[in-house]
Amino acid sequence: MASTPVSPADALDALLAGNRRFVAGAPQHPNQDAARRAELAPAQKPFAVLLGCSDSRLAAEIIFDQGLGDLFVVRTAGHVLGPEVLGSIEYGTSVLDCRLVVVLGHDSCGAVAAARAAVEDGLPAAGYVRDVVERVTPSVLAARAAGLTSDSDLIDTHILHTVDLLLDRSRVLADQVASARTGVVGLAYQLAEGSARLVTAHGIPAASALTRRTR
Repeated sequence: MASTPVSPADALDALLAGNRRFVAGAPQHPNQDAARRAELAPAQKPFAVLLGCSDSRLAAEIIFDQGLGDLFVVRTAGHVLGPEVLGSIEYGTSVLDCRLVVVLGHDSCGAVAAARAAVEDGLPAAGYVRDVVERVTPSVLAARAAGLTSDSDLIDTHILHTVDLLLDRSRVLADQVASARTGVVGLAYQLAEGSARLVTAHGIPAASALTRRTR
């Protein structure tokens, strides 16, 4: 990138522009050379925090065509939240001064599928996978209560719930959004197409007007 985005809207624009390059098969692979590596050795200043699913097909720097030091990435199966995740996100916005937080979900998500199977078929998960499934289950139940059954609707609902839970549990982040210092968005990634679609936005008025709410 030629310059670091200085506002939540600029940060979102930079990510979506990079995703368009990725979809078009014309990535620029910015900030990935030896000079960038040397520049970042003393300190980092990423422009966005990205909470994404751990799915191996969801490599943030690749699908948004970014490089070293651009994104502060936190990944968990089903982008579920826990204290460590919340602390990492708050570190990104409060200490590293990231102006945007992205929750990135995707179609064919194994965590969502497992939670749906647990709800509809009574198929429990074993070990610590059960903890992940239990954290996704409220999203599945909310979608069902609203009459939503498609994979896309379930994914969108889970993204929405993760964003809302993040803002509800992190007073630090909620205050940053209220003061227009930081924006929070939810994006849904399509595996086959490679495109990221805006689902919800907080703190970025222009983006908020474009979102499709599922509740």
